[in-house]
Amino acid sequence: MRTMTDKLPVESQTVAPPAPIPWYRRPAVLPWAWAAGLCLLYATVAVRRHQLLRTTGYDLGIFEQAVRAYAELRAPVVPLRGPGFHLLGDHFHPLLAALAPLYRLWPSPLCLLVAQSALLALAVVPLARWARRALGVRAAHVVAAGYGLSWGIASAAAFDFHEVALAVPLLAFSLEALAHRRWGAAVAWAAPLLLIKEDLGLTLAAVGVYVAVKGARRLGIVTAVVGTLGSLIEIKLLLPAFNPGGDYAHGGNLGDGHGSLLSTLAHAPLDALRPDVKALTLILVFAPSALLALRSPLAMIAVPTLAWRMVSENPFHWGTAYHYSAILMPVVFAGLVDVLSAERAADAEKAAEAGRATRSARNVRASLATVLVVTAVMLPSFPLAQLVQRPTWRTTPHIEAARALLARVPDGATVAASNRLAPQLTSRCEVVIFPTFPVDSRIDRRESGPLPAPTAEWIVYDAVPPEAWPQKSGPWPYPVEQQEAELRAAREKHGYELVAARDGVTLLRRAR
Repeated sequence: MRTMTDKLPVESQTVAPPAPIPWYRRPAVLPWAWAAGLCLLYATVAVRRHQLLRTTGYDLGIFEQAVRAYAELRAPVVPLRGPGFHLLGDHFHPLLAALAPLYRLWPSPLCLLVAQSALLALAVVPLARWARRALGVRAAHVVAAGYGLSWGIASAAAFDFHEVALAVPLLAFSLEALAHRRWGAAVAWAAPLLLIKEDLGLTLAAVGVYVAVKGARRLGIVTAVVGTLGSLIEIKLLLPAFNPGGDYAHGGNLGDGHGSLLSTLAHAPLDALRPDVKALTLILVFAPSALLALRSPLAMIAVPTLAWRMVSENPFHWGTAYHYSAILMPVVFAGLVDVLSAERAADAEKAAEAGRATRSARNVRASLATVLVVTAVMLPSFPLAQLVQRPTWRTTPHIEAARALLARVPDGATVAASNRLAPQLTSRCEVVIFPTFPVDSRIDRRESGPLPAPTAEWIVYDAVPPEAWPQKSGPWPYPVEQQEAELRAAREKHGYELVAARDGVTLLRRAR
């Protein structure tokens, strides 16, 4: 039996509109959902570490004092680095001032920790978006998980606050623009790197070289020259101008290890691999991409950072701890997406010529599965694993004692505090490290002789080592015996009175 609808012309029949896609399944939501989840993950680790007294004056306290100064419209003079020490004489990072409005609304070290978590998480957006468009939704999830759980990002998220967090999303967006041959946008995203740290001008120069080789030659050459000159000007002129010693504070890290510049350059290739920890770090940097990123031309953008770290004489630069590898992770995962998308594109061309499918899809799936396996294997060895460790969620009597004594220090006071007590006070007091050490990094802090008499109103000292101390082994900045001797001298020679002592934490006040 025919219905009335059957008698109507085809063009007059109504077609039901497709069902609307739920907002959470829309393609544009995927990268931002990952960013939100990763931000929460990083912030949980960072904030909990702060609550457990695992953050330090060096470096969270230093950066908070700088951002606090910017928020109060003052120069970034940082007492933790020394009397009248202008922090732009340490590293050149004026873009830190961008955090000042946020800190003005939330004057707390947690403000910096959460801001860093958001910045590190934001970098997943361009990477996952590029992967979704080039390789599909499943690949986007793998790339997002690989980046978000990578050891380089985890080590940065769980180690205080550092200016490099500002650079990570900028470079990630720049890399996405490079992939789509949007040369102007790529340079615009990378240009602020000059204002984040003095060595990142060389990373900007590497972006310029890539642009010059792959597309807009004139723009690329200008970018490379500006990046290189920018770093040189900052290192040779700006940093010494702000530094109390009149020189580049970290120049000693790149000293003449072989007696002359020519000899140092000749030994550089082998020095970059000795000791063995350097070679291991170079492998681990690209391991999260199953080493596939090494096949991408984008890997060249990692060369400046890897080069200065490997030739540095500072052992902290050679390993996988701290924040030094965070800037490399966007490069690694951009290289991964670049290689897999190029392989898929080449496969599609071959399939069109042969009239049949080839093995590219299977290879891409295998590569992504390898990335997931590597991520899972490496995850327990790095700081995100702290979330499933019992001590992370246990507040010890020692921590409670420290908090109780810190609460007795009034707002606005001047305080000499142990390194890991300092960031508990920097939002409301003027804080220096106890015992104070010379600013000149060339002086051996462990053998520099008697220290000057303390001048702070309060001294708070913690003799108990933390349960987890991945950043510095042993007491800092002096051996525990010397620190305790300085504490006794404060009472016996310099007129400090005992206010309270509890569970290894001692609070002194200068007699009026």
